[in-house]
Amino acid sequence: MPKFVILWTDVAIWLLLVALVAYAWSVARKPNLAANWGKVFRSAPALSSSLVLVACLLVTLADSVHFRAALPPTAGTPSATVAYDARVQSLLDAALSRLVESRESTYSVPLAYVGFTKESLEVDGHVQRVAPRLKFGGAHLGDPAAQWSSDVLTRTVVGAVTGLVAGILLCVLLVAGVARARRESWRTCWGRIRRHETPVPWQAACWTLLALSVPVGVVVSLMGHYHVFGTDITGNDVLYQTLKSIRTAFVIGTLATLATLPLAVVLGIMAGYFKGWVDELIQYLYTVLSSIPNILLIAACVLMVQVFLDKHPELFETGVERADLKLFLLCAVLGLTGWAGLCRLLRGETLKLRELEYVQAATAFGVSPLRIMVRHIFPNVAHLMLIVTVLEFSALILYEAVLSYVGVGVDPSMNSFGGMINFARNEMSRDPVVWWPFAAAFVFMVTLVLAANLFADGVRDAFDPRARAFRPRPLTAHKKPA
Repeated sequence: MPKFVILWTDVAIWLLLVALVAYAWSVARKPNLAANWGKVFRSAPALSSSLVLVACLLVTLADSVHFRAALPPTAGTPSATVAYDARVQSLLDAALSRLVESRESTYSVPLAYVGFTKESLEVDGHVQRVAPRLKFGGAHLGDPAAQWSSDVLTRTVVGAVTGLVAGILLCVLLVAGVARARRESWRTCWGRIRRHETPVPWQAACWTLLALSVPVGVVVSLMGHYHVFGTDITGNDVLYQTLKSIRTAFVIGTLATLATLPLAVVLGIMAGYFKGWVDELIQYLYTVLSSIPNILLIAACVLMVQVFLDKHPELFETGVERADLKLFLLCAVLGLTGWAGLCRLLRGETLKLRELEYVQAATAFGVSPLRIMVRHIFPNVAHLMLIVTVLEFSALILYEAVLSYVGVGVDPSMNSFGGMINFARNEMSRDPVVWWPFAAAFVFMVTLVLAANLFADGVRDAFDPRARAFRPRPLTAHKKPA
């Protein structure tokens, strides 16, 4: 039985998942909220991007269950004594154990069977500078020069076909679920989806599932025998690093965004409702905060956290726990230094709401200011909180890359897109260029940020009353043959 390790960010991620499920259940019971979210998913880009975000969320959840494996008993020790591995693993690490164990000596090009750096080896009695065979990549090939191209092509085709079949099965399950919800036959529902006659563009969701499943099938088919994205300077698999970086991006994007809400909401509503000296004091606070360069302020806070962690090593059993606490505190620092924008926005909205008739009537009837702010002001600014939260998610992912690039981001032992880009600085200046670590981090980060931005656009259009009017897609009537 493994020993489970509870990390700060693991608890936060799972609590957020519970809160998300509870919010979805609440939305299902409120017709107004359900109608607004229905508008979000009637947008094909928002629906497709939500599937990409769900796939990244599944990777994050698999990487948020940590444990230490039990070691086999040694001779001479009591049977009741159980020793545990010093390494902390996650479910994602266990699933990708082949990639973790397939460490090479140094760089290797994607899908290569020889190393990137040449070494002096004895060939036919002569010392020559040649690229050595990799220890794991292409190790199953007896004659790599003759078998490599056909083997890669065969595995790519098999993986693409397998992924396509899996994607079609997911589409069938999706259509079956829609048909059951609409109480229609499967054939009728599929016909309506194919002719774009459903309010929600399920056809876009099907194409997205196919677009995700085919590359995943190809990667799964190849990664057991090759390094799909190559290896870095230490010989570690780049694909493994990019998948591990997804969790770091999600933690930064969600926790740092949510950390801004308490101060921004409380101070913004108070400033707009009470006005007077309360408003002036709060304006002074966020004006001073906004006048300080964010990078310098965050760097100072992170260095203070670093000093605390260095002086208290006894608080952590493993290096993973130390790196995780630094990540958690970095999210708190980003939240405590980034609440000024949302606070200013909520203050302006509250100034308008406090002058409306229903708020004036509540004040005339003697309702307390706290009850007015909670029952009347807060629900009417909630859409602004939601929009800003979703928009800031992608911005903070990019912000983490900048912070890691300047050396004040996450712990160097933790995988992140910013860390990969930071390490790629020297690699891009080599001759020949080591381009694949930077390219892998760039593609994965752009995919995640683009999906978050498209989903944020859908949320803004649906919830912001000042955004462009949502125009439903006209349904084309299906004409029956005469």
